[in-house]
Order: sequence, then C-alpha cells, then structure tokens
Amino acid sequence: MASLVPAPGVTPPRALTIAGSDSGGGAGLQADLRTFACCGVHGMTAVTAVTVQNSVGVSGFTEMPADVVAAQIRAVATDIGVDAAKTGMLASTEIISAVADACDAVGIGGSDATPFVVDPVAASMHGDPLLHSDALDALRGLLFPRATLVTPNLDEVRLLVGVDVTEPSGLRKAARAVHELGPRWVLIKAGHLAGAPDCVDVLYDGSEFVELPGPRVDTAHTHGGGDTLASAITSALAHGMDLVDAVRFGKRFVLRAVRESYPLGAGVGPVSPLWRISPERV
Repeated sequence: MASLVPAPGVTPPRALTIAGSDSGGGAGLQADLRTFACCGVHGMTAVTAVTVQNSVGVSGFTEMPADVVAAQIRAVATDIGVDAAKTGMLASTEIISAVADACDAVGIGGSDATPFVVDPVAASMHGDPLLHSDALDALRGLLFPRATLVTPNLDEVRLLVGVDVTEPSGLRKAARAVHELGPRWVLIKAGHLAGAPDCVDVLYDGSEFVELPGPRVDTAHTHGGGDTLASAITSALAHGMDLVDAVRFGKRFVLRAVRESYPLGAGVGPVSPLWRISPERV
C-alpha cells in the first residue's frame, strides 16, 4: 500500500472527527486520531460525548452540550481548515442538529463541499447503546442528505431502514434503502453477516454497485474496526482520492489492522492502525 505521509515540514491534509471519546482507547475519536496519523493526516476533533468504557463494555456516557460541539467544528474549520470530515458517536438529536448546522456554515458536506463521511454509530460492539432512540430520525433526515458517504453495518441498517440482511443477496436491497435517505454514496459493511465465508462489502451511488471482497480474519479482537475503516476512508479523501479509490484504500487498511489486532484488558482488544508505523516500515 502506497505511503500517504507528506514530506517533512510540509503541512499534511487536515481531517476532522466529530465523535465520542473511548476511555479505553480502542474506538471512538482515539481510533480516528491514530488512523489519521498513520495515514499522514493532521487530525482534529469535535468531542460529542465522553464514554466510561473499557475492553469489556460501556458503563455510561455524558454528552457534550450541543453548542459546544458546534463551536468546536467552527473553531477548527474557520482557522485550520478541513479537507475531509467524519462522524462517529453523536448521541442525541440536539447534537445531530447542531452538527448539521455547523457543517453547513463551514462548507462540510453537501454536493460540492468538503467530503463528509457519516458513520451512523448507534451501539458499541458489545451492544451498549450510544445513540438515543429518538435521534434516529435526526440522523436519517439531517445528516444523511449531507453525507458524501454513509457507512452502516448490518445492525445499523436494521435500525435505520428496517432491512434485515441474512444473506449476501440482501446487501443490495439494504444499499438501495439507505441511499433513498439522501447520501451520495452508501457502503454496506458485511462483517456481521453470519456464515458468509468472505466479507463482501457493497458500495452504491444510486446507479452502480461496486462489490469489495475481502477475507474474514479469525480473531476476537475487532474493537474499533468500523471507526478505523471510516477514518481511513476520510484520510484518503483528505489526500484527494476519489470516493471509490478511497473506499478501496480504507478496506485494505482495516483488513491489515484487523490482522494485526492485539489483546487488551479482559475483553475485546482493538484493531491496530499501528501496522503502518511498525519498525519494518520505518
């Protein structure tokens, strides 16, 4: 995989994550920042929530005030600039509405604006809720129409559009249903498709399907995989890749990160973007 790291002293591309903090460091904005750095991108944050979390699960979270979330977005965008942005945990209708307004104000999202990747995080991998149930309508109605790309897993597809994918043939139906909510592109992640020998994600722009096959990796340590994929795609978009190439890059990146995941604590360990800065690559 080609290096995206800029030359010394050259200002790198800038990416913004609008997401919650994972106190265990495996997912959330911590995973995003690790991935941004390993992809040669300067990472910035708008913190939406602080979770009480470790490798075993999420025991609670506190939301940031919506106006503070919006102020973080405006502060970095109007001074430093943003080449691509992504969302993670957004927690509430109020935060989603504030994010939509702030992104509109600084030119993030929309048809000709800064690329905007929406990862519709609704629950942790342990099943702990990270989005209030009444916020689903806001996610669908306010952020999806502004998104360059939406990246739901199959559990999120079920919540968002009521499509229960149990066979590979259902992935295209899911992509069509999510695309009707307004994003330019949809990536349906097939990692949760039980029994499938490979992981064939489906990318869709309303007219054309692109299948992205990949092997399944035999590991229990997959914490932060969705965050890492979305932030790798965001990094590639910040570097100026077109959408399809950026998604292919993200898929390759997260596959390697899953292969090099590591145990941590008593539960599920994280995937590892650190493979890109391993000693044999330095």
